Amino acid sequence: MDGTSDVQRWVRGWRLRLLDAGMLVYPAVTVAAVPQHAPGATAVLGCAIVAAFAVCYLLAAAAAARRATRPFWLLLGGCAVLFVLALPFAHADAFFLAAVVVSLAVPRLPRFAAVSLVAVSALAAVVVPPAVLPWRTGPGWTQAVALVFTVLVVSVFAEAIRANAALVEARAEVARLASEAERNRIARDLHDLLGHSLTAITVKSTLAQRLIAADGARAGEEMSAVETLARQALADVRAAVSGYREVTLAGELARGRELLRACGVTADLPTATDVVGPGQQELFGWVVREGLTNVARHARATRCTVTLSASTVEVVDDGAGGSPGPGSGLAGLRERVAAAGGTLDAGPVRPRGWRLRVTV
Repeated sequence: MDGTSDVQRWVRGWRLRLLDAGMLVYPAVTVAAVPQHAPGATAVLGCAIVAAFAVCYLLAAAAAARRATRPFWLLLGGCAVLFVLALPFAHADAFFLAAVVVSLAVPRLPRFAAVSLVAVSALAAVVVPPAVLPWRTGPGWTQAVALVFTVLVVSVFAEAIRANAALVEARAEVARLASEAERNRIARDLHDLLGHSLTAITVKSTLAQRLIAADGARAGEEMSAVETLARQALADVRAAVSGYREVTLAGELARGRELLRACGVTADLPTATDVVGPGQQELFGWVVREGLTNVARHARATRCTVTLSASTVEVVDDGAGGSPGPGSGLAGLRERVAAAGGTLDAGPVRPRGWRLRVTV
């Protein structure tokens, strides 16, 4: 918003109005020169033409600020006509008006056309006054220099406005991409968090339902665990949305062990995580969470093994070996691993089962 405000301030604010007003110096200089070349009533007519030029210029500048292209070019054409009409009254000094006309036109013309217009106008300011014998004036070097440098200043100003506008667009694009990345992060985290938690809740609820008649106390324990998992899932969702969720390797191994037990899968999980450095603990925690969730959901396995090393985490089961599918969360996990500079391999193993391996 700050960048946008800055550009609007320059494009529509008092600074641009000040630059527009500053260009009125040239009509003022021309008016002052008219009485030197056109006496009496003729001078009044010449001053009226220059005054009309000033009004037409202000209207053209206002049209440019509104980006009204057609009115701008019509008004600029009127300024050009009034400049030609002022020549007999102001002689060489009328080329100050040409500086205004060319300065308005150049920023809106292709580069070759703009350079050609400036060159022809400056050359005319030098050549035309001595060529018109009744004027008895020398080359308009002052007018030519004023024209060239005025065009340069206005062109630089216009380029600065375009650069600022491009900067604002770039900032808006960065903000959009950041917002999109945050939405993707939340979606990915919610998938990973809720996928694990809801799978565990489903498995434990099913187990408790089966145990109601045979072992009421055990069923009660399982339902208490379901309540704990539901509360933890709610906390994880809130943390994921706020951006402060914490996933630890030790915590995921403990939760995974409980999940596999409820599914009837023999869990061969490490009891210590010291071999993994602090920088990889969270990433490996996400790997374990995703791997064990997919085992509980898809594998129909009887045994699952997690192996840890300083740079590798591997989850292997002896289940059906089919791919978990595109909705399994492996895509989100790949993004995490790639961001950490690692590689992810997932696929079936012989004679049966599935392996998920991440190496950093």
